Amino acid sequence: MNYLAHSFLSFNNEPLTVGNFIADHIKLAAAEHLPEDIRQGILLHRRIDYFTDTHPLFIKSKRNFYGGFERYSGVLTDIYYDHILAKNFSKYSVIGLQQFTENIYALLHRNKQHLPESSIGFLKYAQKNNTFFEYSKIGGIELVLKHLSYRINHGIFLNESLPLFVANEKKIEEDFLEFFEDLIKEVKAFKSS
Repeated sequence: MNYLAHSFLSFNNEPLTVGNFIADHIKLAAAEHLPEDIRQGILLHRRIDYFTDTHPLFIKSKRNFYGGFERYSGVLTDIYYDHILAKNFSKYSVIGLQQFTENIYALLHRNKQHLPESSIGFLKYAQKNNTFFEYSKIGGIELVLKHLSYRINHGIFLNESLPLFVANEKKIEEDFLEFFEDLIKEVKAFKSS
């Protein structure tokens, strides 16, 4: 899952949201100075990633990108799943996607002292481009994939996967909707343990 899903799956818990947001930018061993509840957010992020990567429906969805994007099929599926979550946000949230994204940006700014520099950099990028909200649009996803392609700099343009996504969108969305129910249960089990 990508940033929107990780933020949503923190279920309005501020420290969990912070930990979930910074998890890809910090090693757990380097997070000893952080409050315990933020470290729990890092652990939650890792649990979400493991659950996602090993879930049969996620693995099935990845296969839709094997036509030239095998190596990046997991990253692509993460991002397209965030697109589907954004499109269907009202199914999961009583507040709208734009309000949710504004709340997340504000929450992260309030906790800036806990964010590594790379997380602050991504937050600035996300806020400038309203990335979490733009996930709901194909054009927004295309821009995210284009920027990611330049960042990884492997000579592959991930935005060129869009035709594969569009051709298989119905199947991928069906996979996501079933998978996401399982993931919500997994997160709730983590929070109650």
